[in-house]
Amino acid sequence: MDLLFLGVVIFLFLLAVFDLSVGVSNDAVNFLTSSIGSKAASFKTVMIVAASGVFIGAAMSNGMMDVARHGIFRPENLSFYDVITIFMAVMVTDIILLDIFNSLGMPTSTTVSMVFELLGATFVVALFKIMAPESTLAMGDLLNTEKALSVIIGIFLSVAIAFIFGTIVQFLTRLVFTFEYKSRLKWKIALFGGLACTAIVYFMLLKGIKDLSFMTPELKTWIDSNTALILLISFAAFTVIMQILHWCHVNVLKVVVLLGTFSLAMAFAGNDLVNFIGIPLTSLDSYNDYMSSGGGNLHGFMMDSLNSSANTPLYFLVGAGMIMVVSLTTSKKARQVTQTTVGLSSQSQGDEMFGSSRLGRSLVRGAINTFSWIDDRLPQGLKRVMSRRLDSSKSQPEEGAAFDLVRGAVNLMIAGMLIAWGTSMKLPLSTT
Repeated sequence: MDLLFLGVVIFLFLLAVFDLSVGVSNDAVNFLTSSIGSKAASFKTVMIVAASGVFIGAAMSNGMMDVARHGIFRPENLSFYDVITIFMAVMVTDIILLDIFNSLGMPTSTTVSMVFELLGATFVVALFKIMAPESTLAMGDLLNTEKALSVIIGIFLSVAIAFIFGTIVQFLTRLVFTFEYKSRLKWKIALFGGLACTAIVYFMLLKGIKDLSFMTPELKTWIDSNTALILLISFAAFTVIMQILHWCHVNVLKVVVLLGTFSLAMAFAGNDLVNFIGIPLTSLDSYNDYMSSGGGNLHGFMMDSLNSSANTPLYFLVGAGMIMVVSLTTSKKARQVTQTTVGLSSQSQGDEMFGSSRLGRSLVRGAINTFSWIDDRLPQGLKRVMSRRLDSSKSQPEEGAAFDLVRGAVNLMIAGMLIAWGTSMKLPLSTT
């Protein structure tokens, strides 16, 4: 029987390889759309930048693994047999679900998939345990409802927060640069580039590296004590570098977009790797714990050990990163999903793969009515200035681009910062 469960754990790792492949195919849209849609560089260059970010992010993602260990269920009340049953159901369902969405060219959230698959599988196992004649357990003893609720709220709040921040920052940036931005860069582009790069340093380095193995308590304390100085020096240095690049006729916005692609790919891998390998790694830890106790009663051995934090070996993270890079660079489905999203986010009217829904039309009408209400109450002078600076008929996208570089740069910066912030708080967010 012990050998059978070793086979199950090995099978889960084989499923993880497929899950990494279909998961990256689905989530490639998250960090490729802005750079491909704005034509910031050739497709080959974009893929190299994104692959580098994915690999580095995967190697640094240990801190998120606890979600799969005790974020949804309470392992102290579940046996080894129970958790292996849950993990098998989650992995098989995840691969089938993601592959169906990929085949349809539709991006979906791997985080939402994993969280609700864990919830569903645990709920069914909990029903069987509660209904047992000798059972004294309640649903709250088996489902970690408090943590699960915070994770679910975090996922859906991330959508609202991203919308609000994206709207505000995109609006302010467009007021500064206008749609006719190529003739209005001058000194502004250096400040924008310096600010964008400093934001990456803060959220990706200062917020995102706290759980790395080489981070000593002394180094963490020094970073916390000197954060303001690090940010000030970074902003000054990046601003000067961006201004020099502009003087050398380098398109700074393209540099920012590619840097944003790298940071977002890195943030994606750091936050979402748990969706693909968190379950197999937890099953391996469960099996090792079960065997270290001498094996025996599958239904009586409780998984209290999963309440401890994960300590994922680096070779698992590096191996996962390599699989993700290969999948990203070779997957045709990744390109199909990306093209779908580029078409949907086009700055001009174009063909769309999917029609509108009643809910979507209601949201659009609500947004238009809200902005009309605000517009009626603005001073005429301010409205004239805004109308002149927000004239989209003067848009200057690159040849063949779905939208311009200003929009692509802001999309990437905001997404990367929010995801890295959520990762630093150990909240799995929907990168999609």
